[in-house]
Amino acid sequence: MEVGFWHLLENGKIQCDLCPRFCQLAEGQRGLCFVRARSSDRMISTTYGRSSGFCVDPIEKKPLNHFLPGTPVLSFGTAGCNLTCKFCQNWDISKSREMDTLANQASPELIAHAAVQTKSTSVAYTYNDPIIFLEYAYDTAIACREVGVKSVAVTAGYITPKAAEKFFSVMDAANVDLKAFSNQFYKKQVGCELQPVLETLEYIKKESGVWLELTTLLIPGLNDSETEITEMTQWVVDRLGPDVPMHFSAFHPAFKMGSTPPTPQKTLAKARQIALASGIKYAYTGNIADRTCESSYCHSCGELIIERVRYQLGRWNLDKHGKCINCGAICSGVFAEQPGNWGSKRVQVKMP
Repeated sequence: MEVGFWHLLENGKIQCDLCPRFCQLAEGQRGLCFVRARSSDRMISTTYGRSSGFCVDPIEKKPLNHFLPGTPVLSFGTAGCNLTCKFCQNWDISKSREMDTLANQASPELIAHAAVQTKSTSVAYTYNDPIIFLEYAYDTAIACREVGVKSVAVTAGYITPKAAEKFFSVMDAANVDLKAFSNQFYKKQVGCELQPVLETLEYIKKESGVWLELTTLLIPGLNDSETEITEMTQWVVDRLGPDVPMHFSAFHPAFKMGSTPPTPQKTLAKARQIALASGIKYAYTGNIADRTCESSYCHSCGELIIERVRYQLGRWNLDKHGKCINCGAICSGVFAEQPGNWGSKRVQVKMP
């Protein structure tokens, strides 16, 4: 399928304008993402309508703790990625160069229908970065909107401003992976620059109307220093606001970092405390079970408002307006009158 966000250069190459890599392609070449390719004098997507699989997950797994808690989300991805993270936790999908990975074929309308049939409140574009399959995600989000299903982006936010405007115009929520707060880390471990990601975050928060949460995978010795976490959380408070929830997740050895040790629980707990001390109202830990650090607390009175254990909701102390039943303070987020009851289960979905 022909896609947008490219232009023809004077040297005869096509430049992809989807992400800040600006790959320049001769005939038959693919971008670094591997899925956007030149065919004659146009850019095509090699993965439109093809997925690596569909599952219904709890929304908390994305992770989104303040967007319709307890509800099911139909999740899917394609193949490839526009980043080169050495620590990728989904490397078998995002680093795939085999189109056979894409065993499931589904039109946007079929995905929207599947969301309704599985009683999913939303569809998540995830597993690999949906930015590289922007047109597929966009068309699916439009189809979902027509049947009352919301759309969730799980992304690293490495996208150009014009592409971001289109992509986020159809999203209802996003979890952006802020991988570190060091350009050196981004260049060496991720293969890109930090600044475009920060610009994307400011666009989402200030101009898009999309509910935003952030996730940082803490890797021992690389991005887990107290100084860096302090700088990151203070930037979030100053530039995005204290209402943006932050998730600090545990790294597990994977891909090119198989010998790097996993993140200790105490590192995650310390990062959460630093975030709260910086003024972040809602900070969480992930990938390690911890009832205290996974649950939500009222930013005003400190009382428990949403209890969580590994994606499973427990006590719920918000009223139907999203206010703390103890003091009446509003909990920032997108809430229904009652929480969902999907629980922690994961269900695979086969498309017809």
